[in-house]
Amino acid sequence: MELWATAQKTLQNATDDTEVDLPLQILTNNGTIPTILVDKNDSILSVNNIDEEILKDSIRSKRLLQQFKTANNKIEISIDKNNYQYLYYTNSQLLKQLKYYPIALITIIILFGALVYNYYKASKVSVQNKLWAGMAKETAHQIGTPLSSLIGWVEIMKADNIDSTMVEEIEKDITRLQNITDRFSKIGSEPILEIKDLISETKNAYNYLESRFEGQVNFTFKAPEKEIPVKLNPTLHGWTIENLVKNAIDAMRGRGSILITIEEEFGNAKIKVSDTGKGIPKNLFNAIFDPGFTTKKRGWGLGLSLTKRIVEEYHKGKIKVLHSEINKGTTFQISYKKCT
Repeated sequence: MELWATAQKTLQNATDDTEVDLPLQILTNNGTIPTILVDKNDSILSVNNIDEEILKDSIRSKRLLQQFKTANNKIEISIDKNNYQYLYYTNSQLLKQLKYYPIALITIIILFGALVYNYYKASKVSVQNKLWAGMAKETAHQIGTPLSSLIGWVEIMKADNIDSTMVEEIEKDITRLQNITDRFSKIGSEPILEIKDLISETKNAYNYLESRFEGQVNFTFKAPEKEIPVKLNPTLHGWTIENLVKNAIDAMRGRGSILITIEEEFGNAKIKVSDTGKGIPKNLFNAIFDPGFTTKKRGWGLGLSLTKRIVEEYHKGKIKVLHSEINKGTTFQISYKKCT
């Protein structure tokens, strides 16, 4: 643009002997950069690469000139001692577009990186899920063999008139092992959901745990005096409640109070499991559901991860840490849609 201004000055000061071919070529070659040439009184003398219809409207032309001045691209052209002209210009349309090219390029790179990351993460999760499902089914298979033998031995004990109290207790434990085997066999396959009463199904798991920890933990169960129909797999739901209660007992180190509350809200049924344990820091509310995460010296960190999978993937519900305070306790909440 400085060369263009020099060419403009050369033409205006040209005499019969002045060579004007090069200045003219410079002036005519500008086919992209918008320019406005004004005198010292801001009267527009000429424009380049601008719609000349704008010049017919004095208001629009003044507004346009002000925009060019704001761009702060100005060249002073000295015609003679007391005569000055000013050249204002802005970036061409191509330059304006090129300014956004790096942004567009970075955006594409970020999107591509996010796509690759999500694909990698999904692939890794898929492999982990297959591994978990395989381990669970193999565990169920391995437990099944000695379990069948134990059932046979119980029948022999009954035939030999062994103490009935002892046999009953062994049968309870065998039933428990059968239940555990059934749970593990369902991991990795689509469970059958039935319309069940959420209160009674939760109470079944609660009663078993209450009897096992009676005297050490103070259990309280609160629920409406009516049925709440929800689509459940009873075996997996019982596992969910047991995992949450056992997690609470571990957090209290075997001593404290556990409150299980069931309530209805806007077409949803909610189960809240509260304890008086050590609490969970807020920054770990989501991390505790990750596979392998544990704060215990012993343990694989699978309980809450399995619980989340059972609730959200199999039952299409939601589970979260509703509230927690350090050294005061934690409340987990499970939400299911009610059946109408």
